[in-house]
Amino acid sequence: MNMCRTISYFSLVVAAWTAFAVNARSAELTAKTAVLVHGAFADGTSWQKVIPILLDAGLKVVAVQNPLDSLENDVAFTKRVIKEVEGPIVLIAHSWGGVVITEAGNDPKIKSLVYVAAYAPDSGQSLKDHLSKYPPSEGRKGFLKDDEGYLRLSEDGVAKYFAPDLSPKEQKVVAAVQGRYHERTFTAAVSKAAWRDKPTFIVISAKDQIIAPQIQKDQAKLAKATAIEVPSSHVVMLSHPKEVAEHIIRAAK
Repeated sequence: MNMCRTISYFSLVVAAWTAFAVNARSAELTAKTAVLVHGAFADGTSWQKVIPILLDAGLKVVAVQNPLDSLENDVAFTKRVIKEVEGPIVLIAHSWGGVVITEAGNDPKIKSLVYVAAYAPDSGQSLKDHLSKYPPSEGRKGFLKDDEGYLRLSEDGVAKYFAPDLSPKEQKVVAAVQGRYHERTFTAAVSKAAWRDKPTFIVISAKDQIIAPQIQKDQAKLAKATAIEVPSSHVVMLSHPKEVAEHIIRAAK
């Protein structure tokens, strides 16, 4: 009986200390919620390794599930989540999701923006405009298009260009859960670039074959962003989740 009481008391102490530690970490954060926006050829599972780290840091977390069929709809889905959750918010995006948060990030609940190997076009620019001065990426060789204009990645494209630093099993999962991304997204323009007015943080993937590292560096310079560089493929949130999560937490502070 005494042993049971000892264990019970110990469990209470551990629970109390854990709650104190989480509350202490939360007190350091300006943002209350992290809203994660996935990119093209992806869904919310692309953040699966980052989410637990953000939760442990004391942030509430929601991953948006975007349809990827137009900028308008992706922004609408993201704004719906922004409306639902507690602010202030740190708004994070990967890849195409960067265009989405550049538009949706103008919401007053957004405290800061984090671009994770993501596009960051300027006001009035479409993705096509934004990329016009750069050569096409190697990764485009892995794109497949159907007769309705929807794009996906071949399994070889995932393994060779999109996620070459993941294990073969992880690459197959990425290929299996990918969303179909419509080509009309390339020509939809952002009305006002949120990074012009919000504190901006950028994770640069130094071995990216989808968004060239130079594009990411140029974006960081233009946005006067707090940037880190990671030796990663395009899916840096899966290959280097700790570094990505730490940068998000930095933005949340």
